[in-house]
Amino acid sequence: MSTITVKDGTEIFYKDWGTGQPLVFHHGWPLSADDWDAQMMFFLAQGYRVIAHDRRGHGRSSQTDTGNEMDTYAADVAELVEALDLKDAIHIGHSTGGGEVIHYAAKYGKNGRIAKAVLISAVPPVMVQSESNPDGVPIAVFDEIRVNTATQRNQFYQDITMPFYGYNREGAKISQGIRDNWWRQGMMGGIKAHYDCVKAFSETDFTEDLKSVDIPVLVLHGEDDQIVPFANSAVKSAKLLKNGKLISYPGFPHGMPTTEAATINRDLLAFIKE
Repeated sequence: MSTITVKDGTEIFYKDWGTGQPLVFHHGWPLSADDWDAQMMFFLAQGYRVIAHDRRGHGRSSQTDTGNEMDTYAADVAELVEALDLKDAIHIGHSTGGGEVIHYAAKYGKNGRIAKAVLISAVPPVMVQSESNPDGVPIAVFDEIRVNTATQRNQFYQDITMPFYGYNREGAKISQGIRDNWWRQGMMGGIKAHYDCVKAFSETDFTEDLKSVDIPVLVLHGEDDQIVPFANSAVKSAKLLKNGKLISYPGFPHGMPTTEAATINRDLLAFIKE
C-alpha cells in the first residue's frame, strides 16, 4: 500500500494513478478514498492524474485518537501534496471533504500548488445552528450522531445510508450494493476518529476560508440533500466566494457523486477544462 508518514507519526494511505494534471479527491465522513471510485476511473480515462487519500482515522490510514480536526486534516493534505510534488492541482471535496478542501486552500493555497477547487454536497460555511447561523442544524442532531457512532455504529452506518442516498424517498430505486459499500468503508475506520470528526464537520466555521480564497471554486449541491441542507451550505458558500460558481440539482441526494456519477463527472470535467 502507498502511504506517507506525517509529522506526528500518522500514516496516511493514498492512491495515485495516471499522469497529467493532478486531481485530488477528499472524501466525506466516515468513508474512505474508495468513495471516489466512479470519479477516479472516469478521470483516469480522460488522461488526468487522480489521487485520493484516506483521512486520518478513516479507511486504511492510522486509527488516530488525536488530530481529528480541520487544522490537522489540512496539514495532512499539505504534507501529501508536498510529498507527491503536486502542482497546478484541482482539489475536489465531498461533504466533510469539501470543508477540508477549502481549509487547505485558505491555509496553504498561496504556494501555487492548487489551481481550482470543487465543493460537492459540502459542509461549509458552518452546519450547526447558532445565534449567528439560525438556519443551521440543531446541535442535538449532531449529538445524536455522536451517540449512535459511539454505541451502535454497526447498525447506524447501515441506517444512515437511506437518507444519504435519498433511498427513503418514494419511488427510489435502492441499490443494496451501494449501501453495503458505504457500511464497509465506514467500518474500516476508527471509532474515536469518527466520533471526533462529527465536531469537525458540524462546528468548524469556514466563513473566513471561503472569503479568503481567490482561485475558481465550483460548488455542486443536490437540492434534496438530507444530510447537508442546500440552503444553509451551498447557497451561502457561493455568495462568500470571490470566484465561485454554483450548480444545483433538483432531487439529487447527498451521495450524488455515486448515484448521479454521470452528471457530476460531466460538470466536473467542464469546470476542469475551463
